[in-house]
Amino acid sequence: MAELGGMLAAAILKVVGDQIGSAIGGQITLQKNFDEDLKKMKMALESVDAVLEDAERRSITDKSTCLWLKRLKDVMYVISDMIDEFEADTQAITQPSTRKLSFKKYLAIIIPCLTIGPKITMANRMEKMREDLEVITDQHKKFKLTEGTNANEPKVTDIRETSSIMETQIVGRADDKVEILASLCESMTEDITILPIYGIGGLGKTTLAKMVYNSSQFKEYSQVWVYVSQTFDLKNIGNSIITQLSEKEKESEYTEIQMIHKSLQKLLAGKKILIVLDDLWEGEDFHLESLTDMLKVGKDNNVVVIVTTRDEGIARKISTIRPYKIKSLTDDMCWSIIKQKSAFESRGGKEHAEKTGKAIAMKCGGVALAAKSIGHTLQYIKFSEWESLRDSNIWTVSSLKDTSSIQVIASLKLSYSIMPSYLKLCFAYCAIFPKGHKIVKEELIYQWASLDFSTWQLGDRCISQLLGLSFLEHSNSESNIELYDEDITLLTMHDLVHDLARTAMDNEIFVVSKDDNAQGSCYHYALLDDCSNPLVSELSKIRALRFMKCGKITVHDAAFSSANSMRVLDLSECIIHKLPDSIGALKQLRYLNAPGVQHTTIPDSITKLSKLIYLDIHGSPTIVELPESIGDIEGLMYLNLSGCSGLAKLPESFRRLQTLVHLDLSNCSYVGGISVLLGNLTKLQYLNLSHCQRIGNMPVALGILSKLEYLNLSFSSCLERCQEAEVLGTLNKLEYLNLSSDKYHGLLKLPEALGTFIQLKYLNLSGCNRMSELPRSFQSLKNLVHLDLSDCSMIDYLYEALVGLSNLQHLNLQGTTIMLLPEDMTKLRYLNVSRLITYTLDSLINYICSNLSNLEHLDLSHNHGIFSIPESICNMRKLHTLNLSKCIFLENIPGSIGTIDSLKFLDINGCYNISKAPQLGSSAVLLPHFGV
Repeated sequence: MAELGGMLAAAILKVVGDQIGSAIGGQITLQKNFDEDLKKMKMALESVDAVLEDAERRSITDKSTCLWLKRLKDVMYVISDMIDEFEADTQAITQPSTRKLSFKKYLAIIIPCLTIGPKITMANRMEKMREDLEVITDQHKKFKLTEGTNANEPKVTDIRETSSIMETQIVGRADDKVEILASLCESMTEDITILPIYGIGGLGKTTLAKMVYNSSQFKEYSQVWVYVSQTFDLKNIGNSIITQLSEKEKESEYTEIQMIHKSLQKLLAGKKILIVLDDLWEGEDFHLESLTDMLKVGKDNNVVVIVTTRDEGIARKISTIRPYKIKSLTDDMCWSIIKQKSAFESRGGKEHAEKTGKAIAMKCGGVALAAKSIGHTLQYIKFSEWESLRDSNIWTVSSLKDTSSIQVIASLKLSYSIMPSYLKLCFAYCAIFPKGHKIVKEELIYQWASLDFSTWQLGDRCISQLLGLSFLEHSNSESNIELYDEDITLLTMHDLVHDLARTAMDNEIFVVSKDDNAQGSCYHYALLDDCSNPLVSELSKIRALRFMKCGKITVHDAAFSSANSMRVLDLSECIIHKLPDSIGALKQLRYLNAPGVQHTTIPDSITKLSKLIYLDIHGSPTIVELPESIGDIEGLMYLNLSGCSGLAKLPESFRRLQTLVHLDLSNCSYVGGISVLLGNLTKLQYLNLSHCQRIGNMPVALGILSKLEYLNLSFSSCLERCQEAEVLGTLNKLEYLNLSSDKYHGLLKLPEALGTFIQLKYLNLSGCNRMSELPRSFQSLKNLVHLDLSDCSMIDYLYEALVGLSNLQHLNLQGTTIMLLPEDMTKLRYLNVSRLITYTLDSLINYICSNLSNLEHLDLSHNHGIFSIPESICNMRKLHTLNLSKCIFLENIPGSIGTIDSLKFLDINGCYNISKAPQLGSSAVLLPHFGV
C-alpha cells in the first residue's frame, strides 16, 4: 500500500502545538520558565505547518518527503513527552500531599528538588530539543514545498454529522441472493451443506450472507453467526456456536475439543441449524477438516453452513456444493451508490458533474465499500473539485500484494487523504483494536480524549463522521428494536478499513500478532496478548496499551510500570487479582479500564494519577472500600463502579470529584451515603443508581443536577420510600429516565413538570402499579421513542395520555387497561399488549393489524379476549415476531399469515382451541413455536 504514515504529521503537530501553547499560557505549570524556548519551538512549528499539506500529499509517492514527515512526527512525540515529564516533576515539588507525609518526610522530598541541578538538566534538555526541532523544520526548504492549499485539490475542512441508523439501500445483490437460495434448495442434504461465498474484500460477501441469513427460507432454522477472522481458533468457533444455540447469558468456555463435540452433539441433534462463518482465512487442510468434523457431530439434523472467504482455494476445500463467486458490481451500480451517498440528486448544478461522477464510479472496480466511502466523501466536496479527485495519483499508487483489492484500497485512501487532520488521527488510532473487535463507542471517545485527539464532547461527532464514511460500522445486535435502552453502542471495522488504519499508523503501533512490525521503531501504541511479563524496552514510550485474549492470564506487577508516557491502559481482557501499587507511577495516565478486580481494595497510589479522566473497575464485588483520598483525582470525568456490591460507603472526599460527567453505581446494593454527596456533582450528565438498596429517600440534591441527560433509579430504595417525585421536575434535559420498580414499591405520582422534558426519548415506568394517573402534560413528550408502562394497571385515561406521541417506536402496555390506541402511532416497531385487563379486544386487534404496518414485534399473549386474528394482519410486511401464547380462547389464525416473508417467530403455545395450524405458503411447513 502506498505510504500513508506521513499523513498524520499535521494532526500530531496540532496536538503538540496546543500543548506548547498551554505551557506558554500557564495552563501547564513547569518548574522553570521556559517561555522563550517554547515560543521559538512554536514559531518553528508554525512555519512548517504552512507547508504540511503539500508535504503530506507528496509523501504518498515521494519517499524522502515521507521520511522527513516521520522524523518530524518523532520529534513531536519527544517534545510532548518532555513537557509532560517536566510538568510531572514540577507537580511533585509544588503539590506534594502533606496529608499523607510527616513533615520530616516532606522536607526530605522538597529540599533535594529545590537544588539547582534539576533545573540545569531541564534547561539543557529543552535547549537541545529546540535545536533538534529547528534542524528538522529547516529541512523542509530543500523540498521546495508550497504554502497553503492548491485551489484545484479537494479538501474537506469538516464533515457534517450524519446518522447511519437508516442503512443505504443494498444495490445489486438481489439476484445473487436468489441464486444462492436456489442452489441451497437443490443441494441440501439431511446432514450438512456447506456453501462458501468468495471474492475480493469489500465486494459485499458479508452483506450477501446477511441477506441469506435473514431470508424467509430459514425462518424455521435456529441461527448462528460467527466472525472467524484471520486468527483461526477451532475452540472459539465451537464455543461461540454453543453459546448462541444454548441461549445462555454466560459464554461457553470449553477448553477441550472433545467437550465441545459432546455439547454440539446434543444441541444439533434433530435440529435445523443455519450457521454463518464470516471471514474464514484458514487454508490448512487439517484445520478445515477439523472444522467440518465438528459441524457434523449431530444426528438426524439439517445443518446449513454459509462461509465467506476471500480465497477461492479455501472455498473449494471446505464446500460440499459448488462455491458461489460473488460478482463485482457494474459501473452503473457503483454510480447509483455514489449518488445515494453524495446526495447527488438534491444538489444544484449536478448536470455538469455527472460525467466526472461516472468516471469515479468506474475507478471503484465494482466494489461496494469503495463506492460507499468515496460517495460519502463527495457529498462534502464542491462539484468543481470532483475532477481533481478523479485524476488523483492515489488511484494508481499501491504496493499491495493482493492486487485485486487495489481499487477499493485506493478509494479508501482517497477518502482518508482529504479528511480533516483531527479525524485522520481518530481513525488511525482504531488500529489498536484487533480485526473483528466490537469497539465500545463511549470507551473509544474517552480514549481519543485521553490522547488529546479530540474532546469527549466532540467524540460523538467524530464517530458519526466515520460511520458516514463507512470507516466504522454499527455491530450487528440480536435485536434492533430495543430503542434508546441503556445498552452500550458497539462498533466494528471492515477488514480492509482496518488494514488502512494499520497502514496509516505505520511504524507507530506494535501488534503482537503482526509479522512485519518495524524493527528499531519507537512505538507509541501497542496491542499485546500477554500481560504476565514486563514490557520490553522498545515499548517504553507507548501512550496507549491494550491487552487482548488474556482472560486466563494474571496481570504482572511490572506489565506496564515502565511506560511513563502511558495515557491509555486497557486491562479489560485480563485477570486482575490486584491492581499493582506501581499504577501510581504512571503520571500521564488519563484512561484506566480495569474491571473485575479480585482484591478487597484498589491501591491508594491510584489517587496520584492527577490527570485521570476515565476509571472503570466495574464487576469487582470483592472491593469493600475506595481510597479515602479518591477526591484527589479532581479531573475525573467518568467513573464506573457498577457491580461493586461489596462497597458499603463512599469516601468523604468523593464530593470533590466535581468534574464527574458519568457516574455508574448500579448494583452497588450495600453502598450508602450517596445522597449527601450528589449535590456537589453538578456536572453529571449520566447517573445510574439502579438496584442501590441503601441510598435512602430520593435525594433532594437530584434537583440540583440540571445537566442530567440520563437517570436510572430503577429498583432503588429511593423509589420505595418516595410517594411523589417532585424533585425530578427540574431535570428537563433528560433524554433517558428509568423509574421502574416492582409492584409494591413504585411511585404514586409524577411531577406535572414532566411535560417540559421535551428532549425525553426513553421513559420506563414499569411496575408502578400504585400510580393512578399520568400528568396532564404527558402529551407534550413529543420526542418519546421508547415508553414502558407495563404493569401500570391502575392508570386511568391511558388512551388520552398517549395521544400525540407520534414518534413512539417501542411501546409496552402489558398488564394495563388500554382498549384502543391513538391513530398517530404508525411509527411503532415494537408493541406489547399482553395480559391486558380487559375482555373487549376486537377493536384494538383490528386497529393494530390494519394500521401498524411498521411493526416488527407484536406481543398479544395471555389475552383471554382474543378469539381470532383478522386477515388484515398480512398488512404487516415487516413483522418478525408474533407472540400469541396462552390466548386460550383463540380459535383462528388466517392461513395467509405464512405469506409474511419477514415473520420468523410465532408462539402459539397454550392456544388449545386453534382449529387449523398456520402454514408457510406453498411449502406447507408449520411455523415453529417460539418462547418470547
